Amino acid sequence: MTAVPAGLTLPVRQRADGATLVCFFVAALMIVPARLVFRVLPLSITPANLVALIATLCWLCAHFTLTLGMAKGRTPVRTALFVFLTAMTATFGYATYGYLPADELKLADHALILLVAGAGLALMVCDGVRGPERLDFVLKAVVVAGAVIAVIGACQFLFDLDLTRYLELPGLRYTSEDGFVSARSDFRRVAATTGHPIEFGVVCAMLLPIAAHYGFQARERGEPALRWWACSALIGMGLMFSVSRSAVLSLMGVAFVMFLGWPGRRRIQALLVVLGFLVVMRFMAPGLINTFYNLFANAGTDDSVRYRTHDYAVAGYEIAKHLWLGRGAGTWYAPKHQVFDNQYLLSAVETGLIGIATVVALFVCGIYSALRARHLSADPGARDLGLTLAACLVVPLIGAATFDLLSFATVTGLSFLLVGAAGALLRNAVETARRDRESAAPWRARVGEAARELIRRPGRVGG
Repeated sequence: MTAVPAGLTLPVRQRADGATLVCFFVAALMIVPARLVFRVLPLSITPANLVALIATLCWLCAHFTLTLGMAKGRTPVRTALFVFLTAMTATFGYATYGYLPADELKLADHALILLVAGAGLALMVCDGVRGPERLDFVLKAVVVAGAVIAVIGACQFLFDLDLTRYLELPGLRYTSEDGFVSARSDFRRVAATTGHPIEFGVVCAMLLPIAAHYGFQARERGEPALRWWACSALIGMGLMFSVSRSAVLSLMGVAFVMFLGWPGRRRIQALLVVLGFLVVMRFMAPGLINTFYNLFANAGTDDSVRYRTHDYAVAGYEIAKHLWLGRGAGTWYAPKHQVFDNQYLLSAVETGLIGIATVVALFVCGIYSALRARHLSADPGARDLGLTLAACLVVPLIGAATFDLLSFATVTGLSFLLVGAAGALLRNAVETARRDRESAAPWRARVGEAARELIRRPGRVGG
């Protein structure tokens, strides 16, 4: 056995934990094309769905032990997920209590499985990703995966090269033959590995603040920051290449939250970077900036906007038939039924007012947890991460108004992951604050004892 030289410490090998499993989920969710499902498994299960179900089972089994490092105890995110799953189970029971056509029953089963998988993944992140280092490990993996799919999107947009054709793995099949590239205003609209260009743009809007967070933190700590700024630039380009109004609206929501919490100097830096980025994009893709301007300037006459608003009467009629619990998650689908490009309408039809309230409450609870962690933390990095996660979780609330967000696997999985990350951040903040109080308690006790001694013997002061 070789002796270790004096003064030299060997690196401690990190064993696999909840963060490791979540990183496998990130790779399966974002790198594997969203339309690929297992050939041999029923109900169109994707690799990311399978990993999420495994994570759910691991979370459940780990809570039967005290030795696997799984966090215990109530948190706002855990409570919100419990209420969400209870509401979805009640909707499923209400829908299947009576008669459902075979096709809708199958979709209801599929939807319930996916909702359990998403909630279980969020619980694994909330309880199984322990400590700020492991949470950073997960979120950095998310940023790197986002940069990878942004490169895939850039190849689709700039060179009409679809790299997703080379990502088809053995044992998987495509659920549809639709391509990952479409067209809008003489430009290619790209989806990278996601299900639709709108989804790709919204995913980039969710990832951009996380990449910027690690860029700022690396610079403030004197660490290499170029890689994180490169990821930020790639993700920003991906957002532009989606040619999506929803992506821009989501980014505006992110910017609003970030600017409220950032110091003045960082706001100015961010504005200068955005201006420089737009200049680069103007030369890289001439006419793209004007296309985005026209998307908003001509919104009143845009066919896609009119299509999103013409179905309110149909939605109101269906909601009134099943007001509280809906007709069943996943049972309203095209081409059998009218398409709602609005998740709030779709959730109200499928899961009723109770279902839509729990969905909104889940994301609001994630935002609250992130901001609460920011309030409790003294560490600048943790405070900035709390603001960042709160901004990211604003995106699903905005995107749900512009497209049927929960019908798309990548943005749904990422949303559940970030809700769990907000819960994990709050756990870390609470535990750190408790340790600080406990470490300060002996000192306060000694000071108090000395003060009481002086009060008892005033004549001995100055001895």
